[in-house]
Order: sequence, then structure tokens, then C-alpha cells
Amino acid sequence: MIVITLSKVPASLRGDLTKWCQKVQTGVYVGNFNSKIRDLLWDKIVKNCGSGEATLVYSTNNELGYNFRTTRSDIEVVDCDGIPLVKALADNPALEELGYSKAAKIHKAKVMKRKLSNVTTPKMVVSLDLETTGLDVNKDEIISIGAVKEDITGKRENFYRLIQCKTKIPKKIADLTGISDGVLAKNGVEISVALKDLKKFIGESLIIGYNVSFDIDFLNRSLDENSEEHIVNSVKDMMPVAKKANVFLDDYRLETVLDYFKIKNNHPHNSLGDATATLDLAKRLL
Repeated sequence: MIVITLSKVPASLRGDLTKWCQKVQTGVYVGNFNSKIRDLLWDKIVKNCGSGEATLVYSTNNELGYNFRTTRSDIEVVDCDGIPLVKALADNPALEELGYSKAAKIHKAKVMKRKLSNVTTPKMVVSLDLETTGLDVNKDEIISIGAVKEDITGKRENFYRLIQCKTKIPKKIADLTGISDGVLAKNGVEISVALKDLKKFIGESLIIGYNVSFDIDFLNRSLDENSEEHIVNSVKDMMPVAKKANVFLDDYRLETVLDYFKIKNNHPHNSLGDATATLDLAKRLL
């Protein structure tokens, strides 16, 4: 049995790790493979964990029945007659960084005040939503893009495109969204055209959405396929904000959260309708 814990590591490393281990909780991976694979995997983790931290615990033939390794800089794993012990390092950079003295606390407060004074409200916010033929970013397609842009005065502008689809739309998706093959054939545009229009509409705005990483992943894959640059705007996901606002909901689907906050969505499962409702939700939560 092998257990690996990760903290603040690149998403690409987490993805690679799922090829060998099962993710049982955020940052916790469990696997069962031989020592050679374990050592090679640990080398890969060390090389690719960036500024994050990783710890590996594995079964072995010692008195405890296990051993472990870690990339943490504040401790050291010491072998004591075959028993792994944790030694706290005297020169602990994590403790030094905290600054326990009164002078250090005052200095940190001044630095934070300067940082906050430099924070500006974005001039434009764009709420984004997609409808797709399915959930698999590697094989499914975008069938509509909806976005709502709002400036600091509250003035809004809408963006909506139906996208021509290479594959037949599944019946359950057509029933859910109201978008059929016939609708796309008549009113859809090529994805390359829609992407150019969307990037122009977004500009340098802050992008918000609900589970918005899903939408960004689909867009960036389509941008790759059309030899266009990825979307690099700042992004804010409303789902974790909603979870912090109320932890007692039965689920955190968009419709459930909107219902809790009494926000009306006139066109659910329509990309423009969902984007509009998400913007209303963001204004309520933030």
C-alpha cells in the first residue's frame, strides 16, 4: 500500500498521478505497485512539484511496517536503527517567514495595507457559460457560448453564439438545452468564428462562472485546435464561493444555489440564461 499527499502542486502533476493512483480525497492518492515504480514516481513528483509539498508513505519491512519520504523543508526524515523519525529543523524557513516579533507583525501589516491599497475593482466583468454535447473535454463539442459583460456602472452587454457541430447531438442534450441538429444547421456559426468574437467581447475583463474551469478547458481545447492562444484572463469560480456561503445545501448544482438565494433563471440550461443568472449570483455573493 502506498499513500501520497500533495499540497499546492501544479495541476499537471495531479493529473499524471491519477494514472498510477486513485484519488480518494483532495490531495490524497492511494496506490499499490512495486518499489521500482514507486521510486520512479517519487522522482517525478520531486521534479515537478514546483513550490508545493509532497509526502510519500509506503509499506516496508521494518518495526513500524512503513516508511515515508517528504519534500517539506521544515522537517527531515531520520533513520534511527530502521525506524523513520521526524526531525524538526532548527533553521525552519516556515517559522522565520511567519515573524513572531511585534516588529515583524507591524511590518507585515504595513505591507498588507499597501497591497490592499493597490487592488482595483476590474472595469469589466464577464460571466461565461457553455453548452456542450457531453462532459468529456477530449471528445465532446461546444454547441453554444453565452456571456454577459457588466461595467462598473452596472451596464450590461450580451454575447450568444450557436456553434455548428460535427457530430449528432445526443437526444438528452437536445431535450435539456433545446438545441437540436436542425437549430445548429440553421443558426450555428463555425467555432473558429465564435472564438474570435468571444475573445474580442471578453477583452481583458475578469471572467466569472459556475464551475468555470469546465468552460475554460473546453474553450482552450477549441482554441488549440484552431491555432489560437489560450484565454489568459483572471478567472473567478462562483461554486467554491457558494459553498463557503452556505454549507448545508443538499447539493451545489447551479439551480440549487440559485433557488436558495432566490435568484431567477429565466432560461436554465441555456448558456446565456445561465451566464446571466451566474452574474446575478456573483453580485449577491461578492
